Amino acid sequence: MWPQSGEMEHVRNLSEEAHRRGSNYTIWFGHYPTSCILTPGPGGVRALIGSHKEGLVYLCGHYHTLGGMVSNMYTLQQAGFLELELGDWKDNRLYRVAAVDHGLFSFIDVHHRDWPVILITNPKHTLYKMSTREPLNRMRNSTHIRMLIFSLSHIVDVQVKVDEEGWRTCTAVKGPLYVAMWEPNKYSQGLHYIHVHVKDGDGREKMITQPFSLDDTRLGFHLLPRFVLMSNITNKYQKPKLPLRCLQCWLQKLWILGTVDRIFYPLVLYALYLTVGPWSVGEVIEGYTGIIFAWGTIINGVYLPGSFTYAYGFLQLANALVVLRSTAEDGEIEMFTFQMPITLLLAHALDRRLRNHGYEKPCTILGLFWKHSLFVVLIGLQMMFAYFFWLAYGTMAFLLGPLRSWSIVLAVVLWHQANTLPEHCLRTCLSEASIRGMQSTKDGLKYYNYRCNTVSFTKNFNKKGRGPISCTWLDLKKRGLRLNGINKSKKIKRK
Repeated sequence: MWPQSGEMEHVRNLSEEAHRRGSNYTIWFGHYPTSCILTPGPGGVRALIGSHKEGLVYLCGHYHTLGGMVSNMYTLQQAGFLELELGDWKDNRLYRVAAVDHGLFSFIDVHHRDWPVILITNPKHTLYKMSTREPLNRMRNSTHIRMLIFSLSHIVDVQVKVDEEGWRTCTAVKGPLYVAMWEPNKYSQGLHYIHVHVKDGDGREKMITQPFSLDDTRLGFHLLPRFVLMSNITNKYQKPKLPLRCLQCWLQKLWILGTVDRIFYPLVLYALYLTVGPWSVGEVIEGYTGIIFAWGTIINGVYLPGSFTYAYGFLQLANALVVLRSTAEDGEIEMFTFQMPITLLLAHALDRRLRNHGYEKPCTILGLFWKHSLFVVLIGLQMMFAYFFWLAYGTMAFLLGPLRSWSIVLAVVLWHQANTLPEHCLRTCLSEASIRGMQSTKDGLKYYNYRCNTVSFTKNFNKKGRGPISCTWLDLKKRGLRLNGINKSKKIKRK
C-alpha cells in the first residue's frame, strides 16, 4: 500500500495530538501490516508508530493466518511495539479481547462461541513483554493475580494455580474482573506457568495455561511470522536491474510467441474475457446462487459492487509464487499466478521449439522432467487454488469457473501446442527473424539446413535471368558469407 504524503501527515498529526494530550497508551489500528506499507521519508510507518513510548501495539489483519500456515501471526518490532495480525472472521471466526492493566498490555484471540473467555492480565504472557514500553516491575510488586472472564451465563467457579502448587479460588471484584492473592517473590527467577480453570452456570468449563517470568527470561517468536511482519518491502522489491542481454532474450521469446496465432490469440482472449465475462457461477452465500464479475457480484438478482475484486483479477494476469486462499476476489491472484507465468513458459517453449525443430534428440527421463518441471509447478499451483475455490463455493462454482478450473485446461492445451507445433507455423517466424538478423535464425539455418529460397528472404540473391539461388548453409559457408544473425551487407561472390 502506498499512502499519500497528505495521509501520512494527517496520521502523524493525530499521533502528535495524542502525545500532547498526555495519553498514557496509544493503540494503532490498520488493515495492512507494516511490511506492506510504503511511506515517504526514512523509517516508514514503523518509525511513526514507535516515535512515542506510549505506542504499545499495532493491530492489523491483512495476512490473517497466511492461508492457515501461521496460527499466531505476531512479532515484536525492533522499535519496541507489538504487531499482531488477527485471523480472519470468514474462515476462522476469530475475534480479539485486549486489555491494559496498570500499563501492561494483554490480549487473547478467541474463536466465536468458545466460552468462557479467559484473559490473564497480571502476570502477563512472557512472550508479549515490551521492556521499553511497559512498567514490567509492577508485576514483581503486585499483590494479586488478575484476570478478565466472560461467558454467556454467570460464572460459578474460578480456580488458579502457579506451577504445581495447589488450586486457589479467585474472588469476583467487579464485572468480569477476578483476582487471587499471590507472592511474586517466589517466582522471581526463570519461567513459570499459571493455570486458570473456569466453570459457568451452563456447565461449560475451560482451562488455560500461560507462561510468565518476572526477570529477563523471554520466549522467542516463530521464524515465519517474524520474517513476514518484520521484512521491509521498500528494500525487498525495488525495481530490479536486469542485464540488457537478458531483457533482449526474453523480448525475442515473446516476439516469437506473438507470431504463432494458435498460441497468441487464446492468451489474449482469455485475458480480455476476465475483464468482462463472469469469473464463476456458484453458491456465493449459503442458499443463494451468484455470478462473480470483475466489477462486482450479482446475487439473487441484486448487484453488489466490488471495490477490490478487479485488483484481485489483476494477479491472474502476472507471479507464480503468491500462495493465497481462494475467495470471491480470486481474479487478482489469477493474473500473478497464471497469465504471466504461462505466457513466459510458452514463449520459452516456442523459442526452444524454433531452435531445435528437426534437430531434437530423444529426451531422457531426467530431460523430460527438467523440460516440463516449471509447467508442472504452475499447474499444481492452479489446481491448489481450484481446490480451495471448490471448498469455499462448491461444485457448481468449480465447474462453471473460467477463472480457476478452465484456466488449467487452457494451460494444458497451449503447452501441448507449444511443444508439438507443426513446421508450417514456424515458417513465418523464421522469415521475419531472418530479416531482423536474430540469433535464432542462424541456429535455425544451421540445424534445419533450410534452403534460402524456402525461407523467403526479402532480398533474394538473384542471378541474371535465373531467379533465386538455391543454396544450403554449407553453400553459403563455402561462398564466404558469414552469418552473425544475417549480415546482409555482404554479397555472395560469383565464381
